[in-house]
This record gives sequence, C-alpha cells and structure tokens, in this order.
Amino acid sequence: MKITRNEDIFFRKEAETKKEVDELLQDEEADDKGYITLIDSGTMHQLNYLGGRIWELCDGSRNLFGIVDVLSGEFDVDEEDLKSDIEDFIEELMQRGWLQYG
Repeated sequence: MKITRNEDIFFRKEAETKKEVDELLQDEEADDKGYITLIDSGTMHQLNYLGGRIWELCDGSRNLFGIVDVLSGEFDVDEEDLKSDIEDFIEELMQRGWLQYG
C-alpha cells in the first residue's frame, strides 16, 4: 500500500537549515539536524534528516519498499537495517495519525 501524509498536518521545509544539513552531510555530522518541521494541534515537531527524507517520500506515490529503494541509494547502510528503521518510523507516525495508507 502507498503511504501518504495526513493533509491536516501542516509542514514546512526550513530552507536555510536544509542548506546547512546538506553541507554537514558531506562530513556526516548531520544525524540530529533536521529541515522539516511538522505542526500538529499547535505543537511543532522537528524531524531529523532521515525522518525528513522519509516524510518527503511519503507523498502517496510509494510504498515502504519504494521508500527504502530511494533511501538505500542515498545512505551507505545495510538495506535491512534501513528498512527496519524506516518501517519503525512510519509506524510511529501512523500511530500519531500523521501518516496513513492511501
């Protein structure tokens, strides 16, 4: 099933932070820095870099395996570990109501 963002969750990309994170990624020091902020019921949530990339890819055009496929080309990690991390993250956001199957 394809995964999509809940349309009720407002999000914004922090352009300056994205630029900073992209520069840091060259040195692999961007693990905790994020560039996507979610706003749910007046509460702001900052996603780390991997979380932000997953959020971007949950646009309704991909399922879990499609997201893993894209990100396995971007990150030099074991694909099974990556799949497990992505699956856990997506499940957490689904429990919060931020993502859904569409």
